[in-house]
Amino acid sequence: MRYTQLTDEHVKDMLDAIGVRTIEDLFSTIPPGLRLKRDLAIPKGVSEPRMLADAGALAARNADCAKLACFLGGGSYDHFIPGLVDALAMQSEFLTAYTPYQAEASQGTLQAFFEFQTMICQLTGMEVANASLYEGATAAAEAVIIALNATGRSRVLVADNLHPDTRRVLATYAEHRGFDVAPLPCKDGVVDENALQHLLSEPRASARADSPSSDVAAVIVQSPNFYGCVERLDRIIPAIKSAGALAIISTDPLASGLLKSPGAFGADIVVGEGQPLGVPMQYGGPYLGFMATREEHLRRLPGRLVGMTKDREGRRGFCLTLQTREQHIKRERATSNICTNQGLLAMRAAVYMATLGKKGVAEVASQCFDKAHYAAERIASIPGFRLKFAAPFFKEFVVQSEKDVNKALAACCAKNLLAGTPLNRLDPQSPAANELKNCFLTAVTEKRTKEEIDALADALRTA
Repeated sequence: MRYTQLTDEHVKDMLDAIGVRTIEDLFSTIPPGLRLKRDLAIPKGVSEPRMLADAGALAARNADCAKLACFLGGGSYDHFIPGLVDALAMQSEFLTAYTPYQAEASQGTLQAFFEFQTMICQLTGMEVANASLYEGATAAAEAVIIALNATGRSRVLVADNLHPDTRRVLATYAEHRGFDVAPLPCKDGVVDENALQHLLSEPRASARADSPSSDVAAVIVQSPNFYGCVERLDRIIPAIKSAGALAIISTDPLASGLLKSPGAFGADIVVGEGQPLGVPMQYGGPYLGFMATREEHLRRLPGRLVGMTKDREGRRGFCLTLQTREQHIKRERATSNICTNQGLLAMRAAVYMATLGKKGVAEVASQCFDKAHYAAERIASIPGFRLKFAAPFFKEFVVQSEKDVNKALAACCAKNLLAGTPLNRLDPQSPAANELKNCFLTAVTEKRTKEEIDALADALRTA
């Protein structure tokens, strides 16, 4: 499409049609003191080579994880991404300006989403998955809406060690959807199971004799949780289900390469952040969320679901089977107004999972586990540092220090080591914020080498 600049004659014709003399007259209703001055301090134009040189110099000031040993975590991780992911997922046939709708969605795109759904089900141990969501926090909030609609109840228990971003999104949903969010206390880094039993058995004030005494629709637990600890889902999920509530588990998809899947423990809905599945850290986003559930909740899934069928000649064909959103069906029947599914990132995740395969995912998970535990042992052996929690962990752990955490991390950064994130800065509103003020969160992925881990330990020792 040609781009044609407006000429002075074009501008004059439009102003005449509107009935004003100048463009400034269009803003006459705005007080002069609030208007932006027209003479902006913008430098004069330069040649294209000069512009590219200036832009390159600015870009070179960014210190990305290709130049640093990154031990940052908290929801965004520096995993290795095979070159095949970019080579396939970034082909022009898969690029789109927005979420593919049925009219313009090709069979190749739909098949990729179908395979994404299938592999998410295999990782989570669930029966059905949708074609992804915005990101992990939104996926958790949408899972709550499913639980509210399925149970008819109005209260949700949210573990204190759930990712702080997810808790904030849930609070926003609750404010505008009219349901109650109650904190589920944690103890020693994991869910306090006694507190869970108490909250589940707590009778609601308006309970009738013929109605369930509990008003809890769902309990959201993250495992591995925000602190990296693995929860006892074998005890937590049965307790939730015995109270008639839905068990919503947020998880790291790669953890299922080593740990038993949430679905195997009886989870009703599994959600999470799909960034570890072939999506770069890219300064915090965009990412994608995933959601998988039992088949009984199929028609409550938000967004869209791709199905497979066969034509009269036996060839496979793919289509958007369910689109339970208000753009497609009557508003009162819509499950959500979620509009997009981060199609390009879901494509990347599908290619990544297919590239690694079952053995590859298990290998990545095993390396994360082994290297994280080696790093934890090295750091815990340094005077003035110790592990905050004794619970089992996957690839992330909390370190407590007698030293000034910010200064110690800064000293590591000066040696090109991103040692971790101070928890009092990342989650200042947490009930445990004061307890964690001298702590930082460290993540170790399969990309980190023994030399880098040893360098991290040495940097912390001399910080």
